[in-house]
Amino acid sequence: MRIGVVSDTHGLFDRAVIRHFAGVDHILHAGDIGPREIIEQLQQIASVTAVSGNVDGFEVSGFPVEQVIELGGYRIAVYHRLYEGGKLTPGGAAFLKKVRPAICVYGHTHQPTAQWHEGVLLFNPGSAGPKRFHLPRSIGLLLFHNETIEPQHITLADRAE
Repeated sequence: MRIGVVSDTHGLFDRAVIRHFAGVDHILHAGDIGPREIIEQLQQIASVTAVSGNVDGFEVSGFPVEQVIELGGYRIAVYHRLYEGGKLTPGGAAFLKKVRPAICVYGHTHQPTAQWHEGVLLFNPGSAGPKRFHLPRSIGLLLFHNETIEPQHITLADRAE
């Protein structure tokens, strides 16, 4: 199973995502989406599970602030502001403790990250939106095969296609 992972699009849909997510089974968007059209464009590639982020106004956007789904036999949580200032947020820590996922996909920091925390894979695909700070623009893939999870980051060009 291949899962496309994107976050922090901030209203920008990069057509490179179509190429990189070709053939994925599902897409996760970890918030700071921008207009609903971003999700509609992703839905043309595969079904999408999305959460809202702080830029989306959290519940105001119509997307939930947290989601938990089962894909490929794994419990996957999606939560936008898991980390802030280099630390797990109190809300993020409480969310992980409550839902006990195998994987938690998050955004907010714009920093591509894949790390293990107390037996949970924490995966931030980075930001697919307009380039900000000194960080690369990126998206991610979660590959499930032979009872293993392989997280991958894909660096995008500084400017969208």
